[in-house]
Amino acid sequence: MTGFPTAPDKRALEEGEALTPRFDAAGLVAAVATDADTGEVLMLAWMNAEALQKTIDTGEAHYWSRSRQELWHKGATSGQVQQVVELRVDCDQDAVWLKVRPQGDGGACHTGRKSCFYRAVEGGRLVARP
Repeated sequence: MTGFPTAPDKRALEEGEALTPRFDAAGLVAAVATDADTGEVLMLAWMNAEALQKTIDTGEAHYWSRSRQELWHKGATSGQVQQVVELRVDCDQDAVWLKVRPQGDGGACHTGRKSCFYRAVEGGRLVARP
């Protein structure tokens, strides 16, 4: 398994230059992917240390599938590879933001849609949105 260092203190965590992700008890951090060109939120997924390192090393998004309990190279089977343009971490390094350029048909969702966030809540019901 890939290892990342631990920040020695809060200042190093929040202001330092070292990537020191804070994985949760399950060994994961939340990962939000947005379209690098439009800013549209495409998906929320999870990364373990291996997925984060592979994303950094390859320039393509890798995630951890909680349902399948396995590493997941986004688009390996669907062709919807996500080329990473920029990877950011939040202030306390327990979440990452990937600005990506989707390949293939440009979709991100396993349902075939561009974004996983294709429904809005209206009056307690879910309503599809473009």
